Amino acid sequence: MLGARQRNALLKREEEWHLYESALIVEIDTETGAVETKVEYKTPPEARANDHSSNMFKAGTVVGDKLYTCTSTEVLVFDLPEFRISNYLSLPCFNDLHHVVPDSSGNLLVTSTGLEMVVRLTPEGEVLDQWNVLGEDPWGKFSPQVDYRKVDSTKPHRSHPNFAFELDGKIWATRFFQRDAVCLSDKNKRIDIGVQAPHDGLVRDGKIYFTTVDGNIVVVGRNSLKVENVIDLKTINGQKALLGWCRGLLPLDERRFWIGFTRVRKTKFRENLLWMRSIFRDGMHEKPSHLALYDTSRLECTQEFDLESHGLNVIFSIFPASTQQVTEADELISPSAEVQHR
Repeated sequence: MLGARQRNALLKREEEWHLYESALIVEIDTETGAVETKVEYKTPPEARANDHSSNMFKAGTVVGDKLYTCTSTEVLVFDLPEFRISNYLSLPCFNDLHHVVPDSSGNLLVTSTGLEMVVRLTPEGEVLDQWNVLGEDPWGKFSPQVDYRKVDSTKPHRSHPNFAFELDGKIWATRFFQRDAVCLSDKNKRIDIGVQAPHDGLVRDGKIYFTTVDGNIVVVGRNSLKVENVIDLKTINGQKALLGWCRGLLPLDERRFWIGFTRVRKTKFRENLLWMRSIFRDGMHEKPSHLALYDTSRLECTQEFDLESHGLNVIFSIFPASTQQVTEADELISPSAEVQHR
């Protein structure tokens, strides 16, 4: 799992860009419940806004023996199973990155949420394409002369893209406020998710599986681009539990899904406030950040693990783990970054 450990917040409404002290890669044995931290990482000073900036791994992708992930201002590629960093990129157009995935040509699709865009890069960092997810000039609101790695936040956002994926050679992105996924390379194509704001979107075996932040799995037909099913995880757990901010998912098959939930933090920004107002009811109890396995055919939560007790306070992507021995990493491409292997 990709995520981060939270600082002991001094302020009740500490925002996400200051809240997390260390980016983490954590492995859990789902048979025994044993948890092991594989990587603890901190962004180097030259790639963050200030000393108090968050350190957090956000959404990524595993392809073969490579793990692609990002912090708010960096793209990192780990060789598996050693968790050795084999590539590192950090560009001025990186702000509040949420996801990185290689495309079918081996280039990288980077979701720069703070600039409302998806950037296509070569593995060496050459910018090939930049798409504003609202279909506007990518630099209409922002400036290519500004180093946005040094900007704490560009919120409030108008769209807030969370995730990118490729479908039949076309590039897509999920859009939080529009509650959809939009094709960036063909403006006539759009997936209306509707039920709530989407986060992750995974293409698997003729389906596209989306999470929505309030706890739905939305199943879309790959060919029809229409919603085929909505599974409301809140009804499975019961309406008295506030599950948390729902992001990562790992489909095991068409009926079983691992889902990651992050405890809802206090905030002044509307993406959290509007969601909280729509879902919170008197008498609800707040669940900690946790990983849960759902059998959607039986409408059951069959396993659940509290991860806060293991130092994982925010959860993004979830992947099947390698069982091979982890060895010590080589020197980072960014030598001033701090990385620890456990």
